[in-house]
Amino acid sequence: MAPYPDYPIPKNEIQRLRELERRSVLDTAGDEHFDRLVQLASEVLGMPVALISLVDRDRQWFLSRLGLATQETPREMAFCAHAIADQEVLVVPDALLDERFRTNPLVVDEPHVRFYAGAPLRTQEGHNLGTLCVIDREPRQLSEHQLTMLKLMADLVMRELELRRIATIDPITGLYTRTSFFSLADKELERARTKGLPLALLNIDVDDFRQINNRWGHRAGDRVLADLCQACASLLRPQDLFGRIGDEEFAILLVGMDGDEAMGIAEAIRTEVAHLQGVFSHSDYQPCISGGLTCLTSGDQGFLDLFSRADQALFLAKGNGRNQIASILAT
Repeated sequence: MAPYPDYPIPKNEIQRLRELERRSVLDTAGDEHFDRLVQLASEVLGMPVALISLVDRDRQWFLSRLGLATQETPREMAFCAHAIADQEVLVVPDALLDERFRTNPLVVDEPHVRFYAGAPLRTQEGHNLGTLCVIDREPRQLSEHQLTMLKLMADLVMRELELRRIATIDPITGLYTRTSFFSLADKELERARTKGLPLALLNIDVDDFRQINNRWGHRAGDRVLADLCQACASLLRPQDLFGRIGDEEFAILLVGMDGDEAMGIAEAIRTEVAHLQGVFSHSDYQPCISGGLTCLTSGDQGFLDLFSRADQALFLAKGNGRNQIASILAT
């Protein structure tokens, strides 16, 4: 039996953890921009300890810290594990008087936390990745003005996190770049293998894309790519991974989906693209895609095996006349 109450689990915890993972900031080196924000929080609020805490599956990991030596703590000890379950700042005036924390090792032993205030780091999708928090070893209160300042500084932390996410995104389509897609796909593959879940990959290519650029110019080509990606995204779920792999080549990792269901999504995407309008409404050209579909097998050593097989299926679709989905689903 734990010496202190269990922490609450946020709604959509699985997707929250996936969003945290896809930010690619866990276990990274120190960053001066985050360090400055932590120092600012400490100075403005007069607190000896300030932290940017990211709440992972079983731990909280400090992206930046001031006044605390440790890099992480178990999640069951984390005040921030409670803070991310709500949308407002969690304030604990005196941890020794709070049933949730009075027997917590972080309270009864070093660093002897008495006061805590944590503002959730909330994504645009509504997931709390962690907190910007301040801590004191004496009981405290914050004024309304100080609470507002803590929230504003948490917004600045999220802005920095968003800038790092943008660095992994293709500016034309808003999708993950090839490098970031492959990195995240490897993690999804390992998760699927660990949990024994299915995983499908669809590689797609815009048929005769060069004709678009030649006839209407590159701006029109970019418009088609953006429209195509929006059409595809409308049929995908938050957990699915969508990336731009080449100029007109894309990959969609369908998480937890078997071959039959994935083929249904693939055909729906192909049909949706075939009905796109935009700059071609009054021309004889209609954009179409070819696709190659495959699923995770026991023999796959990594994501590259899955990707190579999907590419082989894509070549089959192109060789068979384009505007179709081919599959290689056998082990």
